[in-house]
Amino acid sequence: MKRVFKIGLLLCFAIFCFSIGKAQKLQTKAPVLWVEACVYQGDTIPFVELRNIYVYPPLKFSTQKEWRDYYRLIYNVKKVLPLSIMIHNTIIETYEYVQTLPNQKAKDAHIKRVEKGLKEQYTAQFKKLSYSQGKLLIKLVDRECNQSSYEIIKAFMGSFKAGFYQTFASIFGASLKKEYDSTKDDSLTERVITLAANGQI
Repeated sequence: MKRVFKIGLLLCFAIFCFSIGKAQKLQTKAPVLWVEACVYQGDTIPFVELRNIYVYPPLKFSTQKEWRDYYRLIYNVKKVLPLSIMIHNTIIETYEYVQTLPNQKAKDAHIKRVEKGLKEQYTAQFKKLSYSQGKLLIKLVDRECNQSSYEIIKAFMGSFKAGFYQTFASIFGASLKKEYDSTKDDSLTERVITLAANGQI
């Protein structure tokens, strides 16, 4: 019995030593990172392009509410910005494809299919947006697409549908004609977008 115990103890010790040796080998093995290089006066100098870092003056909050509003804006931007980018990409793809269709009937049919597909895919996601997130999305669509949601709907679906959706939005105190102003009203939002897109917040 003692002999079996000693053999077992030796085995455990051997496994322990082996695992430590392996761990030490793994730790000493430095990762290889290939970078570009330039040769200057006979010396090879590594060249690494660093991303931009954006620096803004520190914000000063006079009340707790202002502080909470700012962090709510960060949360809302991170949630809504990807949706506005998706809308922009969908518009570009749809526009480019529609230009290849032979007549207006085919174009209208394709736009109806796109509208139906978007409703099926994203309605549940859009329903989860809060009131403030919905209003922010309208502005960010204008920012991404360089035209208001109203103008986009009007261009693709006609004046009647644009007017209908505008009326529907106005019932809830929103407007599809709302434009994004990065220098004045939406300067804080623009700051948050820049920092969030760069991974700084």
